[in-house]
Amino acid sequence: MTRRPPEIVVDVLLIAVAAVWGASFLAAKELAAEVGVAPAVALRFLVAAAALGVVCVARRERMPRGRGLAIAAVLGCSQAAVIGLETWGVHLTSATNAGLLISLALVFTPVLESLAARSWLPRSYFVAAVAAVVGVALLVSGGGLRMPTLGDALVIAAAVVRAVHVTASARLTRGRGDSTLAVVLVQLTVCAMASSAVAGADLPRAVGRLTASGWGSVLFLGLLCSVFAFVVQLWAVRRTSATRASILMGTEPVWALAVGVVVGGEAVGVPGLAGAALIVAASYAGQAIERRHRRARAAAPAPHASVAETARR
Repeated sequence: MTRRPPEIVVDVLLIAVAAVWGASFLAAKELAAEVGVAPAVALRFLVAAAALGVVCVARRERMPRGRGLAIAAVLGCSQAAVIGLETWGVHLTSATNAGLLISLALVFTPVLESLAARSWLPRSYFVAAVAAVVGVALLVSGGGLRMPTLGDALVIAAAVVRAVHVTASARLTRGRGDSTLAVVLVQLTVCAMASSAVAGADLPRAVGRLTASGWGSVLFLGLLCSVFAFVVQLWAVRRTSATRASILMGTEPVWALAVGVVVGGEAVGVPGLAGAALIVAASYAGQAIERRHRRARAAAPAPHASVAETARR
């Protein structure tokens, strides 16, 4: 009989996933500065796809076929768009801003899911969404009101696409028996092919001029931020509640802020810190409101038939 791991082990590993994801913004920024945005994205996905391919072969995972393969490929395209926009954005803004702005996906995703399910969220959710928008304004203000930079706008766009990707993933893969690791491998392979095509001739040149630090960033982004994070996430959510997992992994923006300031030496003024706090708090609040709303709908009894419907029977 397999022993269930202690809850503290599961929690620590989930926090480790959030930490590496939070640190990924600074690593992506440094790698893009060294080799360019397109080669940086391509190298990340090539390493991730190769590593996960070895894992799938070792585990003898069965690859999806037919409709399952098509769904995985489509999700690979949206995942490539998320990372592409995210990397391009962090190249033009600070790693701190990028790590915090991407957390807006936690606000956007429930809105998209409610639209897809035709079940509108309560007003309190939109109060949290407005608070998050105010937080964004403070974060990018730089001590004075101004429009977001192009980099900030690209990361916000990445958050929107990530929300679409997550919503589509949930709806398109629901009820399917395809191996999660195999589906992720297809996605990473599509991402690697698409990003390599975009990088073109710059990719081999980028490999030739990569420094030891650059290779470290590639391996960190490919192995830890992609393969390790995906595998641990899959392993952990099967051993704890989805709510607990989402809360622990939702600490990603906190880690992004800490790494950007402490390791990257990025400065965040008082308005920026206030904005960061608002974004994180609003994201958590919105997630909690959406979760309560979903549970209430699931627990609600089926509506009684109307008098007219009864008369027609």
